[in-house]
Amino acid sequence: MKVPDLPPDLKFRMLTPTDEEFEFSFQAKKQALGPHIIQRWGWNEKFQRQVHEQRLREKPFCQIELNGRPIGTLSLQLLPEFVRFGEFYLIDSFRGLGIGSKILAHCLELADNEDIPVRLEYLLWNPVGSLYRRNDFVEIGRTSTHFLMERSKRLDSR
Repeated sequence: MKVPDLPPDLKFRMLTPTDEEFEFSFQAKKQALGPHIIQRWGWNEKFQRQVHEQRLREKPFCQIELNGRPIGTLSLQLLPEFVRFGEFYLIDSFRGLGIGSKILAHCLELADNEDIPVRLEYLLWNPVGSLYRRNDFVEIGRTSTHFLMERSKRLDSR
């Protein structure tokens, strides 16, 4: 799903399979998710690179740019019954500034325009869940490692 730019300063550009873009997207993931992976399993660089490469092949990834500077990644997939939101990683210096909330709200509006719910998952011990709950996501399931969340379509979105 194409994510339109969010004026005046946020752009979403589809990642291309270059070494440079792989490395940026991997480092964004490592900064944002790495501490939570380390907490449970430790960090295996080779394994994490393989997993990331697989995710890049499976999902459409956007590079998030703020005033032309790459600051993170996002995957937004329009599926028949819902929009899948994921691979949302901001590099360290851009977390906690409200940028993530702004991007999430933008993506939720896109889903509202499609009139379908949004689903995501995140590690049970990752504090990002507070962001999702503030944006009306509710738990619809759980695995041994992840919360499965959904935000229903908005009836008043049109």
